[in-house]
Order: sequence, then structure tokens, then C-alpha cells
Amino acid sequence: MVSERRKRLLEIVRRQGFASLPDLAETLNVSESTVRRDLAHLERSGMARRTHGGAFYAGPSPHLSHFKNRQEAEWSKKRAIARVAANLVTNIDTLLLDGGSTTYELARLIAGRAMHVVTNSLPVANLFSSRSEIDVMLVGGNLQSSAGVLVGTYAEQMLGSLRVRTAVISAAGVNETGLYNSNHMIASTQQAMIRAADRVVLVADSTKFGHQSIAKVCDLNDIHHVVVDSQLDKTWQEVVVKAGLELSLADELPADQHGQPGDVATSLSESPL
Repeated sequence: MVSERRKRLLEIVRRQGFASLPDLAETLNVSESTVRRDLAHLERSGMARRTHGGAFYAGPSPHLSHFKNRQEAEWSKKRAIARVAANLVTNIDTLLLDGGSTTYELARLIAGRAMHVVTNSLPVANLFSSRSEIDVMLVGGNLQSSAGVLVGTYAEQMLGSLRVRTAVISAAGVNETGLYNSNHMIASTQQAMIRAADRVVLVADSTKFGHQSIAKVCDLNDIHHVVVDSQLDKTWQEVVVKAGLELSLADELPADQHGQPGDVATSLSESPL
């Protein structure tokens, strides 16, 4: 049935973040013209958006309070940041992701790649649960239901026994003194993530800079690379560079290209992590 096929198509696009027209036609065993009609229907419903050669998922993120009440412009920045980060982590075998909304956008883009992923995020783990290419290790601990993350002593003990090549973390605030979170337990777990990684990448939109929150996560020089949207003020760009960190600036794309993996974004540093 048409409805069942479209439901399956949407699930493929949702899991992968982006799917090409030929791959969808082959997987569904239909013609590319049929896929185009199905994608047009899904686009009208707001669940997918067509672009050159395929489509990307445009539906809602997980229904958690941490993901709610976000302005579309803010999500546009997060998706741009996620695209740059996805390009930077192409050659790594072990990746650690925290439970931030931008790291979730990154997870959507790397679904389908062969790698080991460690995460304390239930939404991220669920996203990868049907992907055989990705070996997922879910960190245990106390559940912070509002953010959908596992934190606390057990989480930190588990992270203390692991070693990953790259950790990608988020922050509620960033200033000259370091990174901040609004939750002490989450901040403490992020500290364990930083200790477990050879390299630490911060993904944060420009609105987070110049602010701090109740719990300090780390100093600026405890991280290695910052990926932020290109609206970051020049003064803050200088602060990041003077601190010795690599800086990548993500350009937002036109609506018909938004969210496609592999898009080139303006970046001051695009060396693989």
C-alpha cells in the first residue's frame, strides 16, 4: 500500500538523516519517480524536505522538555553546526556523544556510518538502535528524564573505564573562564566524558557565548575544537583562537539544501578529528 511505503520511506530518512534518491528506490524496490512523488507528499506534511539527489528528515526531534520551546532560527544554527561536525568526524572509529540537542542533530547525520558510539543520551541511543553499522554503548546511571540522559556516579565510573578518540559535548554557556551547564550532575558527567577522550569538540550555537550557568564543566583549554555558527561575534572568535583552540564556523544553508550531509561550510579549521 502507498501509505505503508511512505511510512517506511519516512523511517529510512528519519534514521539516516539524509537518504539519496537511488538508495531509496532500491531499498523500497520502486522507481525513482515513485520515490519523488512520495517525497513530495512527505514534504507537504512537513516531515521531509527534498534536495538535490534525495531528501533529509525535517520532522520533530524527541519530545523532551530539553528539546522544546526552541525557535526555528536556533534549530537552523544547530543543524548547520551539526553538518560541520559530521564532516570533521569522518575518519574516527570511536565517538562519544553527550545529550545536547546539537549532538542529537549530529547523530542524525552520522547514522549509517560504521563506528563505535558511546553515549549517555537515550534519544541518541534510540536513533542508532536499528543501525547495524553502529556499535552503540549506552552509559548507565541515574536518568535525568527532562533531558533524556543518564548521569551520576555510575555513569562517571563507567566513563572512567573507557577511552575514545573524540568526545562531542554541548554547553549551556561559554565565556573566557570555560564551559557551563545548568545542571550539576550533567556537568559532572561531562567532566568524565572529557577525561575519557583524546580530543574534545564543543558544539554550541552563538547565543551561548558570553554567558555562564550554575555549574562549571571545564576551562576553555580543556577542549580542543569549537564548532559554532558563523554569527559568532568577532570578539568571541578571537577569544577562542587566542585560547589555542581550533575554530570552525558553520554557515546556514538555503532552505532547499538545509541539513544535507557533506555540505561545505565556512570553517577556520577543517582538519579531521
